[in-house]
Amino acid sequence: MKKNILVVDDSALMRRTICDIVNSSDEYEATDTCRDGLEAYEKIKNGKYAAVLLDINMPRMNGLELLQKLQKENIRVVVIVVSSLAKEDADITVKAMEYGAVDFLTKPENIIEAKGTRFRIDMVNILNAVLETRKPRATAVASAAAAARKAASAVTATTAATAKAVPRKTAPAASGSKKLVALACSTGGPKALQSVIPYLDRNMDAPMVLVQHMPMGFTKSMAERLNELSRVEVKEAQENDILKKGCVYVAPGGYHLEVVALKDGNHKIHLSDAPAIGGLRPCANVMYKSLRRSTYDHITCVVLTGMGADGTEGIRELNKAKSIYVISQDEASCVVYGMPKAIAEAGLTDEVATLTDIPKRIINHVGVK
Repeated sequence: MKKNILVVDDSALMRRTICDIVNSSDEYEATDTCRDGLEAYEKIKNGKYAAVLLDINMPRMNGLELLQKLQKENIRVVVIVVSSLAKEDADITVKAMEYGAVDFLTKPENIIEAKGTRFRIDMVNILNAVLETRKPRATAVASAAAAARKAASAVTATTAATAKAVPRKTAPAASGSKKLVALACSTGGPKALQSVIPYLDRNMDAPMVLVQHMPMGFTKSMAERLNELSRVEVKEAQENDILKKGCVYVAPGGYHLEVVALKDGNHKIHLSDAPAIGGLRPCANVMYKSLRRSTYDHITCVVLTGMGADGTEGIRELNKAKSIYVISQDEASCVVYGMPKAIAEAGLTDEVATLTDIPKRIINHVGVK
């Protein structure tokens, strides 16, 4: 049976175009359309949809107002923003994800582009990534436990929501050692990060470098919003930034982030505009591989929700050169259980944790200064 999709856009032509793309898939059917947020609210409240494709700039009730209303009334539905504002106003797009949208797709500037191959492929890929991994909670928990058992050869279920892999290295980083946290995420990441970064201790005894797959401009808005919410300092990384404890450095969209060791024992950020890898720039594998040449004694790797397997190759290579500890998000709390699953299946996971437990796990491992 095809999954029902609701299309919300004030343009009749764009509604028809998006519906045609959705209906061209064997997996999905655009069963309903709406012209604004008020109509969509009634449909969502009284219907059942696998996902909602939502424009932002609409009359009467815009997409952001609809997301706020759904969040306030605890109405749960998968929302993917499809809007020209996704490109024009990164702040609004980041806010939409804060209010519950799981991902975004920039609406083409004209109908010819909207009917083109690229837009169709991107839309179907996002629907596939978000919906194919979403299961009922009990099934998701069981699957997460099974993946961890396969990766670590033995797993102990700690709660109904969390499975914990038997660690490859049980000891936390030694007191006084030089430590770093390196985090990677993709689809669902901006929202997930708001459950992690604001809950880190301001005295975290390590800097953090962070790769979130987003285009240029969006990472700055995301970093600024996280900084407003957090006790640690959060900033979009700049060339030659010196890494300091208690600060989170977000890789800018359009650049790979590398960590470079300096002769005085410090480390700095290097931003590279080298070609995208697998369509990704920034790419987490680049970040993790650069850490092989660092002088950090211990690196805590954290992998959150996201499609694909970015980070796995880099962590595998890093594991050969450094003492590392790998924390991955559990399936039940992931929007897309792709990147954490790849880490688990590669046998690299030391600990699987539900999203809200990850800040505590990080601090437990690196300590406070």
